[in-house]
Amino acid sequence: MKPGVMVLLAAVVVLIVLSGTVFVVSETQQVVLTQFGKPVGEAILTPGLRFKLPFIQKAHFFEKRFLEWNGDANEVPTKDKRFLLVDTYARWRITDPLKFFQRLQNERGALSRLDDIIDGETRNAVANHVVMEIVRSTNREVQMDSDLTDDEQTTTLEPVKTGRLDIQAIILKESQKRTSDLGLEILDVRFKRINYNREVQRTVYQRMIAERTRIAERFRSEGLGESARIRGEKERELKFIESGAFREAEEIKGRADAEATNIYAAAYNRDPEFYQFYKTMEIYPSTLNKDAWLVMTTDSDFFRYLDGGGKTR
Repeated sequence: MKPGVMVLLAAVVVLIVLSGTVFVVSETQQVVLTQFGKPVGEAILTPGLRFKLPFIQKAHFFEKRFLEWNGDANEVPTKDKRFLLVDTYARWRITDPLKFFQRLQNERGALSRLDDIIDGETRNAVANHVVMEIVRSTNREVQMDSDLTDDEQTTTLEPVKTGRLDIQAIILKESQKRTSDLGLEILDVRFKRINYNREVQRTVYQRMIAERTRIAERFRSEGLGESARIRGEKERELKFIESGAFREAEEIKGRADAEATNIYAAAYNRDPEFYQFYKTMEIYPSTLNKDAWLVMTTDSDFFRYLDGGGKTR
């Protein structure tokens, strides 16, 4: 074999050995070394360049940062025999990577164990409390719907001693007791969602719909009553205005007729003959035209101003 090939093969072997010997631990990692599957020495907690025996030892990396556990929604009975869908989540971290590896191997095993622990403690805590304690965190005053009448606002809430935050704290405390020997620490447990099961949800929604429908019907009836009242007032006011206008028009007509009568009387009394002549002249244009035919005697009053200068014959 040529010397150049020998050197190249030697370099490749050296690289392979070095790659199996040297490893880097970052700031967010902690490492446990195993030899033939068993831990060797203490866990590596500080970052830096580390060495191990190639092919014999293996480095297992674990997170230093906070990790998330996200549980499934479970149907849980409460103390007052109500069934709730409770969905929880938690934050946890690996505090002892060596013990963590010995007991749980990896994060998948830890999540599986947390499913049993946190779900179990959540079920126990919910079963020991009533719905009002699980969904409420304070004893604040209930804000009633402004659309409801005083008779409809009948909801009263009893004060609670243990609220939602206290129940979460109980779950956290009991869960921490069961994880103390697993090399991990549960930092926080929270209710992500609390809801009734499907059958109860349907009943609650139907009751809410019925309540809103009742309020809507009350508004409609009040609106119809108000509409009828407004229309009645409009008709009454309209008739009052019309009657007042008719009375005022008749009064004006009466005054005008009286004034006209006075004018006619004054004109007649001043010169009765001229007045009679003037009125007769007003009648001629309205009764006579080119197509009109009149048959009358020569002594007719209507004809007297057409013959003889206004003197009767």
